[in-house]
Amino acid sequence: MHPNQHLMDSLYKYSIILIFGFAALVFVILFFVSAPYGKFSRRGWGTAIRSKWAWMIMEMPSPALMIIFFISSKQKDLPQAIFLGVWLSHYLLRTFIYPFRQSGKQKPFPVLLVVMALTFNCLNGFANGYGIFRLSTYDQSWIFSWQFISGILFFLAGFAINKTADEKFRMIREQNHSEYVIPEGWMFEYISCPHYLGEITEWAGWALMTWSVPGLAFFIFTFANLFPRAIRTHKWYQSKFPGYPNNRKAVIPFII
Repeated sequence: MHPNQHLMDSLYKYSIILIFGFAALVFVILFFVSAPYGKFSRRGWGTAIRSKWAWMIMEMPSPALMIIFFISSKQKDLPQAIFLGVWLSHYLLRTFIYPFRQSGKQKPFPVLLVVMALTFNCLNGFANGYGIFRLSTYDQSWIFSWQFISGILFFLAGFAINKTADEKFRMIREQNHSEYVIPEGWMFEYISCPHYLGEITEWAGWALMTWSVPGLAFFIFTFANLFPRAIRTHKWYQSKFPGYPNNRKAVIPFII
């Protein structure tokens, strides 16, 4: 084995371990400490920058690394092209459009969180890019497999939910500049955080369609990161609005 290959394989292995480890750590911590941005923004977390720049900086490694690994891979068949397109459909919007359209784009975002998110996205972009485009082999027939078909359907459904929720939140904030209000209509009739449900569903689809360890690791981390935040967001709505609907759940309709 070429020394560089051995180094890359080692980095890949440790990246996977770290992602799973971070998932376990984050899942526990976020039930007790809310990440200080958005509704939970607060002082005491050091230097901060505007939210729009924070999002762009910390998300940048995800699309960049996937593009690099795709370009440098030897196999560029239809499945690989679809994987790249799926990944970029989320991350190009998240990196270059969402930060400038979100309602809280001028709010402070702690640099510490930016560094932590940037570190994770480097690990995750490397693990998924290297694992899927360098270590895995998908021939043309993969697009007819049950894993790919179910995965792409999950991803598209999650993508639609996530982006629709982002747009509805933006419209709500445009109509209510100075205060938070109870979101109403659409999936908000059932859950407080459809945007988190959408993103969790997206990466569940990614894990299925790639049928890969890094895909699974990313899905587990996404759930570990967003599920506790959804619970805390739901409790925040309940505490802020005494008339908040009792039948509305946090993130999974009719369940929790």
